[in-house]
Amino acid sequence: MRPTRLDTARIRAARQVIDPAFLDTPLYRCDALEAELGCAVSVKLETANPVRSFKGRGTELVASRLAEHGPGAVVCASAGNLGQALAWSARDRGLEVTVVASRFATAAKLDRIRALGARLELVDGDHEAARERAAALARREGIRLLEDSLDLETCEGAATIGLELVAQQAAVPAHDAVLIALGGGALATGVGHVLKDLAPGVEVICVQPRGAAALTLSWRARRVVSTESADTIADGVAGRHPIPAVLDDLLLVADDAVLVEESSIMAGMRLLLHHAGLVVEPSAALGIAAVLEDRDRFAGRHVVTIVCGSNVDMAAYHRWTGTALTPRQDARPQL
Repeated sequence: MRPTRLDTARIRAARQVIDPAFLDTPLYRCDALEAELGCAVSVKLETANPVRSFKGRGTELVASRLAEHGPGAVVCASAGNLGQALAWSARDRGLEVTVVASRFATAAKLDRIRALGARLELVDGDHEAARERAAALARREGIRLLEDSLDLETCEGAATIGLELVAQQAAVPAHDAVLIALGGGALATGVGHVLKDLAPGVEVICVQPRGAAALTLSWRARRVVSTESADTIADGVAGRHPIPAVLDDLLLVADDAVLVEESSIMAGMRLLLHHAGLVVEPSAALGIAAVLEDRDRFAGRHVVTIVCGSNVDMAAYHRWTGTALTPRQDARPQL
C-alpha cells in the first residue's frame, strides 16, 4: 500500500496511552439483523464507553500529549461528540478545553460538554463556521487547535478500532467488508489504513448522507469538492469543506464511498433498535442504510458495521424511529 499520513507502529503504540475504557469494544454477529438484511452482519459497538462514541480514542492521545508537553489549553470545533470526548479526556489531566459548536447542534451533546467542565462557545452558523471560530481563538489565545481528521491523533486513535477488527476476526466468522460512517474522515482513514495494511482482502466502504456529500464527491472526483450546504439528520458527519490531506489518505484506503437517503438512515436506526436493542444517533446507522439501499451487493456476504455514536436528542430520535409515546402510553398510573 502506498503510504498514508498514518503509521501502523504508532497506532499499535497508541493502545498503551488510550484509557482501556475505550478499547476492545464488543464485536458480535447479530443474527436478527441478518434475517432483515439478507447478509451476515457483525456490530462493532463504539458506544459502550464514557462518552458514547469512538472519539474518546483520539482525544485520549491528544490530552495525554498535551498534559506531558503542553500547552495546557486546547480548543476544537465540534458537532458534539469530539467536544464531549475532549472534555472527558482533559478534565483529569488539568487541561482547559474550549469547544466551539453551532448553536443548532444537538442539545443533548451540548449539555454533556458543559457538564464535563469545558467552556462552550456557540456560533450562529454551521460546523464550518465553528471551525473558523475555533481557529481564530487558537491564534488569539496561543493555545492548541485540535482539528478533527487533520490532526493525526484523531485518525490514529480511531485506527485502533481497525487493529481490533483484525484481531477479532479469529473470534467471529471472517468478514469481507467494513461499513464506515464518513464525515471529516478520521474514522474512515484510520480504520481503512489498518485494514489495507493488515487485512487487505477486506473491502472498505465509506457511507455518507446524500444531503452532506462533500467528502464522497471529493473521493469520486479525486479532488476537493466543497458544497454550499449540508442538510441531514446525521449531524456528526455534516461537513461541507473536506481537508485536502484527509482526502489524500482516503483515496488510498477506501474501496468505495456511497451516499444514502435520509429515509434509509431512519430505517437503519429502527432496525438497530428493534433487532439489536441499540439506541444510536443517525451517523451510527449509515452502514445499515447502505445495505438497505443495495441489498444485492451485500447478499450472502458478511459485513461489519461500526456503530460509532449514541448521543442523540431523544425527542428527535422518537420522531425518526416512529417510537414516540402516545398520550395513553405516557400517562402515569392512577393511584
